[in-house]
Amino acid sequence: MTDISYDGRVAIVTGAGGGIGRTYALELASRGALVVANDLGGSVKGEGGDHTAAQKVVDE
Repeated sequence: MTDISYDGRVAIVTGAGGGIGRTYALELASRGALVVANDLGGSVKGEGGDHTAAQKVVDE
């Protein structure tokens, strides 16, 4: 089976700070994509905001 490559492509992943968004961001990057990791870092109620969650994924 051939691995899918995303070399030279850009992927924008929202909710990349955790859960499935984080998994997608890391997998796409491992397959060569340039990933824009976005996460507002707010609560479930939509309050607050902190980019730290997305930055942790970028640092991986």
